[in-house]
Amino acid sequence: MRVIIRKTYEEISLAAANLVKARIKKKPELILGLATGSTPVKLYQELIRMYQEEKLRFVFVKSFNLDEYYGLSSDHPQSYRCFMNTRFFDHIDIDKANTHIPDGRTKDPEEFSAWYEEQIRGMGGIDLQLLGIGSDGHIGFNEPGSSFSSRTRLVALDAQTVSDNARFFERKEDVPLSAITMGIGTILEAKELILLASGESKAEVVAAAIEGPLSSMIPASALQLHPRVTLFLDETAASALTRKRYYHFAEESEQNLGRELF
Repeated sequence: MRVIIRKTYEEISLAAANLVKARIKKKPELILGLATGSTPVKLYQELIRMYQEEKLRFVFVKSFNLDEYYGLSSDHPQSYRCFMNTRFFDHIDIDKANTHIPDGRTKDPEEFSAWYEEQIRGMGGIDLQLLGIGSDGHIGFNEPGSSFSSRTRLVALDAQTVSDNARFFERKEDVPLSAITMGIGTILEAKELILLASGESKAEVVAAAIEGPLSSMIPASALQLHPRVTLFLDETAASALTRKRYYHFAEESEQNLGRELF
């Protein structure tokens, strides 16, 4: 697990975008796992800039999103399909037929979830999965108590998640109470993971996920089990870590050995 700490949200977003760019340059047909919410917005903006100014191509990339609210149609303004189109896909050369987001209106969530997993497997698995972290430690919509072996499924949302996401809706009562999400086991099968976290409100849960024990009550702690994880944290999100000096030292050591960070 590599922990990259920068001063600002803008700096971690740029660093993470550079990692994504490096992976696409190495493998133009990258299978990319994507996330929504406020945290990855600047990263997507930077990737759009790279497409427009640096000729970064997405034409062969295929993507799978982590989750979608259950009950929302794809054209609902708060659906994650709408979010991805307006924030990212509409501004790059990706083929939208190659972008996959759970169907929030499926009549059979169990059948759909099995199909979604099969689509991922059929493309050889996700090469690089982007993650954020909820204030209760969730990744995707895997709430505290989720099994580390869980698969894509319909889940009930925790009251904290509903409260946190209410800012995106006109009324708290409009926030869906369930979602279809990739499971933790699904996420851990990606070949590489990156997680971004920003802000003081994430500091305690970030420390618990990175430096605390493995616990289903902190779903993001499962990332400790993955062999290839990079966490991008701004200084406020990293403020509760006890080993910040070591993480800076480890990054400097890699650079001194002539290794490329990404």
